[in-house]
Amino acid sequence: MSLNLDSAPQSDFVGSTVVAISKLIRDSDLKPGDRLPPEATLSRNLNVSRTVVREALRSLAALRLVELGAGKRPTVAQLDDDSFALTIEHGVFTDQIDIQQIYDARRTIEARTAALAALRRSDFESRTILAHAKAMETDFSSPAQVMEHDIAFHLAIARASRNPVFVLIIGAFQGVTRQTWPIGWKSRGDAENRDMNALHLKLAAAIAAGDPHAATELMNRHFDESVKALLKAGLV
Repeated sequence: MSLNLDSAPQSDFVGSTVVAISKLIRDSDLKPGDRLPPEATLSRNLNVSRTVVREALRSLAALRLVELGAGKRPTVAQLDDDSFALTIEHGVFTDQIDIQQIYDARRTIEARTAALAALRRSDFESRTILAHAKAMETDFSSPAQVMEHDIAFHLAIARASRNPVFVLIIGAFQGVTRQTWPIGWKSRGDAENRDMNALHLKLAAAIAAGDPHAATELMNRHFDESVKALLKAGLV
């Protein structure tokens, strides 16, 4: 599988090698944890220098498509939300995406995860979701802990939906959530924050009861209230 890029600049060599290695992973049906060929083999088969191969592998590692270890052959990486999270945060901080758009997307996606979780959750997943909702109430005097339970609550619902794409997307929103959540909390009084915690408990109960319609309605209400708080704070 020669790239035949003799006249191309170095950046083109690296970009084309990234594409070629990605194709190799697919064509070879490699799975997370499987090893790629050694650098020397990749260099020979792709007709590029080992330096180019090394740079291409670093680019793939930055995208969380391969894992690199000192003295070890690269392996296919398990998907995580890091690279997607960087894209979202970059979009927000460079004014290409705004917080209102983030919450619009989350409302749509998480209404669906709540419905699917109500239909697909295991008993263990149901208990986990409820435990995070209860912990939000128990740790009410520590907003930082409430926030972490809130984030874990939403991730647990995404996992219970049994759709790994939703887990990646919800996970990728964590960085932005940690920036906006304290603002929403501070813009509400204690009574409103307790009402929000109670809403999480009702949502957990709807999922446990296997009621997708109630779960969807409650998740939508959750995001409506969240956006109101951010509007009050002047963030959206």
